[in-house]
Amino acid sequence: MSNQISEKTSMHILPPLPYADNALDPVISANTISFHYGKHHKAYVDNLNKLVVGTELVGLSLEKIITATAGKAEKAAIFNNAAQAWNHAFYWNSLIPNGGGEPPAALKKKIEASFVTVDACKKELATAATTQFGSGWAWLVLDGDKLRVVKTSNADSPLTKGAKPLLTIDVWEHAYYLDYQNRRADYVNSVIDKLINWSFAVDNLR
Repeated sequence: MSNQISEKTSMHILPPLPYADNALDPVISANTISFHYGKHHKAYVDNLNKLVVGTELVGLSLEKIITATAGKAEKAAIFNNAAQAWNHAFYWNSLIPNGGGEPPAALKKKIEASFVTVDACKKELATAATTQFGSGWAWLVLDGDKLRVVKTSNADSPLTKGAKPLLTIDVWEHAYYLDYQNRRADYVNSVIDKLINWSFAVDNLR
C-alpha cells in the first residue's frame, strides 16, 4: 500500500477512497463514510502534518514514522496520528463492494494451513473484533510463515510487532455507530460476510 505524500510540500495527503462513498451500502452507509473518512481519517492526516513540522520526520513514509515513534512517550501524538492515518487507509482497502465469500485459491490454502478451515479463520477474526475492549482493530496478519488473527488497541498496529498486516476491521465506534449503534457484532459479521477484500490480502502476501 503506497503512501500519499506531496512531492512539492512533502506533506501527507488523504488518499482517495478506492470506491464511491455509497458503494458499501447497505452494510456501511454513505453517511458513515462521510464522517469516518471525511472527518476522522482526514483529521489524522491533517494533525500529523502539523505535528511533524520542524522535525526529522518530515517527508518520511507513514510506516517509517510509525516505527520511529512507537513506544516513545514524547512522540505519542505523532505515533497516534501516523498510525491512525495508515490504519484507516489500510482499512478502506480491506473492504470492497460485493466482497466476502471464498478467498482466492492461494490465500485459501494458506488459511487452511493456519486455521484448518476458512470458516474458522472468519470466526476467529469476528471474535477478535467483537471482544476488543474499547477502541481498536482486528487484523489478519502473516507472522513468519503462518497466518494469525490479532487485535490492537487504539492506534496500535502489527507493524510495530514484526507481523505483516493482510486485512483489518476497524472497531472504533465511529466506524459503525451511525449504522449499528451498540451492535458491534452485527457490523463485524456483515463486514466479513459481504465486504471483506480477500484479494487485498493476497496482494499483501507478496
